[in-house]
Amino acid sequence: MTDAYFTQNRLNWDDRADIHIRDEAGGYRIDAFLAGEDNLHDIEHDEIGDVAGLRIAHLQCHIGIDTLCLARRGATCVGLDFSPRAIAAARMLQQKTGLEARFVEGNVYDARQLIDGLFDMVYVTWGAIGWLPDVQRWAEVVSSLLKPGGRLYLLEGHPSFMQVDEKAEGLRIGFDWRNPPDKPLTMSEETTYTGDTAKIAHPVTHEWLHPLSAVVNAVIDAGLSIERLNEHERLAWAFAPWMVAVEGRRRMWVTPEGLPKMPVAYSLQARKL
Repeated sequence: MTDAYFTQNRLNWDDRADIHIRDEAGGYRIDAFLAGEDNLHDIEHDEIGDVAGLRIAHLQCHIGIDTLCLARRGATCVGLDFSPRAIAAARMLQQKTGLEARFVEGNVYDARQLIDGLFDMVYVTWGAIGWLPDVQRWAEVVSSLLKPGGRLYLLEGHPSFMQVDEKAEGLRIGFDWRNPPDKPLTMSEETTYTGDTAKIAHPVTHEWLHPLSAVVNAVIDAGLSIERLNEHERLAWAFAPWMVAVEGRRRMWVTPEGLPKMPVAYSLQARKL
């Protein structure tokens, strides 16, 4: 059944890739990126450090903007995504910029078979592992890609916040804190998260909530040593319509005044032993 979930998700992300590369709402800042600007958010900018000279594997890279931003910072990058239309868009952006990156189409669980060599960093950010049913298997793939001493950088929506029913008014828990591979959260959204109004032809998706403990333990079990675990009050997308854009910080959202402050994202850095 997992294959069927991946197929439906891939069709959805094919549609999103077509919408995102047009970037009518400007959510991906493609024009600014092509003009030379960096699209990474403040959180990852502050945490990843100098990546010049590093070999980086960016898993679930979508249309490749962040992959190419890392390349612009001096890294040699490989981006992988399961959506052929996302990979086509990423390759088009790479050709336009001439940056040192290549893009591979395939399921993240097959990354070791699809990508050659070992990497200084595996980079995974913003809405990635929630599309995967098995976080233990994901961590094993990450470990297989890293050279000894290489590190994982993971930046994600906080699983506790992802339990919130985003369609309710205010903070209301709508989902269990974990769900097994054969029981995903099945959603249907007609538009994407960027503010673009184009309709998604394949709106149904399947997602999984992975508790923070499950992610941390999977990374440890895969032979990595946790170096940093940070929680953040800012998120890179408007998860719910009542979230508020942060003034002076592009494309970041927080819970509004009047609601309790809480972590809405987390980042984890781990090094292969």
